[in-house]
Amino acid sequence: MELPPSFLEVFFSWRTLLDIALISTGLFFLQRTLMRLGTWKIMAGIFLALFVFIGANLLDLRGIEWIYNNVSHVALIGLIVIFQPELRKVLERAVWAPPRGAQINDERLPKLIANCLSALAKDYCGALIVYPGREPIGEKTTGGFVLNAVPSYPLILSLFDPNSPGHDGAIIIVGDRITRFGVRLPMSNSSRLANSYGTRHHAAMGLAEQTDALALVVSEERGQVSAFFDGQMQLIEGTEEISDIIIGHLESVGLMRKKRSSWALNKDALLHGVVSLLIATAFSLSVLDTARNTVERSVIAAVDYTASAADGSVLVGDRATEVKLHLSGPLTEMETLTQNPPHVAIDLRVLDQGKHSVVLTSDNLTLPKNVTLLDVSPAQLDLTLVPMEEKSMPITPQLVGKLPAGLKLKKVTLIPEGVEVVMPKTKNDRDSYKILTTPIYLDSITTDSRIFCGIIARPSIQPLAKRWPDVEVVIEVETKPQVGGKKD
Repeated sequence: MELPPSFLEVFFSWRTLLDIALISTGLFFLQRTLMRLGTWKIMAGIFLALFVFIGANLLDLRGIEWIYNNVSHVALIGLIVIFQPELRKVLERAVWAPPRGAQINDERLPKLIANCLSALAKDYCGALIVYPGREPIGEKTTGGFVLNAVPSYPLILSLFDPNSPGHDGAIIIVGDRITRFGVRLPMSNSSRLANSYGTRHHAAMGLAEQTDALALVVSEERGQVSAFFDGQMQLIEGTEEISDIIIGHLESVGLMRKKRSSWALNKDALLHGVVSLLIATAFSLSVLDTARNTVERSVIAAVDYTASAADGSVLVGDRATEVKLHLSGPLTEMETLTQNPPHVAIDLRVLDQGKHSVVLTSDNLTLPKNVTLLDVSPAQLDLTLVPMEEKSMPITPQLVGKLPAGLKLKKVTLIPEGVEVVMPKTKNDRDSYKILTTPIYLDSITTDSRIFCGIIARPSIQPLAKRWPDVEVVIEVETKPQVGGKKD
């Protein structure tokens, strides 16, 4: 099926291409992090659900779309909670900058470390050296001693001497300095390593699973050097290979300028990049295809009124609080409007006092660019604006219930008896403009009482003073006279 030109123009626009690039980058880092942490199966399930959603959009499967539209918001929150550590690592790597002094400009130091590890392997002396990556490892490591020394052949061999206090721990190398030694690393909780490997190997794997650091281990039992990175273990043969792995790690994290590229080290990253690009492209195609579908929806919108007209007149009488809108537009935007309907704004400042019929149009709404207003019900609102006046209004006590048996109300006195207000100047529906006290419940009164109440009035009625006064209500009661006996 040939795609319409408008679709191609939209797809090959710089906004769409930038959108695909950003989504691909985020998916790439998320894939790499999940693969290293061993939680890739969860990510595979998410990708499967995403492909189902994309297929449902392209095939217009309304049932699947309804499920995704109603469950996606809750599922997104759940995924954020589940993948909180992984998302944190992705963000940390995205904003990472090389520490000051961590840059290495020549290959002599990696070759020195490689020679030291080879010498330790020949002597069957255990060792563990860590090169941090973009992710901080401070929260993953414990113990150790601050050193901050320039690496040298005698120094490294002495640190891993069996008589050294920190020989069982790891040394941390940042830039051209050994920052700490005798550091304890987190143990691996996975089953990637056989039980035949010792504590050093499981500690190196634990750090490689939780961070992007490079850990180099010398086995005191096998006399063999192993490298741990991205949650994987690689056996190393020869000094040159040790040096190449260290240099490759430093180049990948931006601590050493790249002088060569290695297909063997980057083919997994290339595969993840291609997968991320395909998923992002398919997702964008699905969104664009959905956006092309024009649908009609009816939504209920609330009506908002400004406080008063320009001449001080206010709105009185019955007023509509909501209207029904019939809209047309792209499916994605219509779904958003269905969940978050727009508000109809009525600006009273452009009206004078009197009766008005306000016709509702798109000017009363804030709609997305591609959404069209087809119809409004009701099509117009009948409004009445009246001027305001200053007036002295009596305060009416709001008595609720009945006095206890045997009592009757003798007198009710209000202090003050009235209040100066500003209110609409109208003769209709005067009862609705009464000034009332807050409720006074008579069933709780057994003797003469003094009660302090607030005032209840319509929003269009405002006190002439800055605030409503407190009202003191004095209630006097008396005992009902006794009824005489029965007549003969």
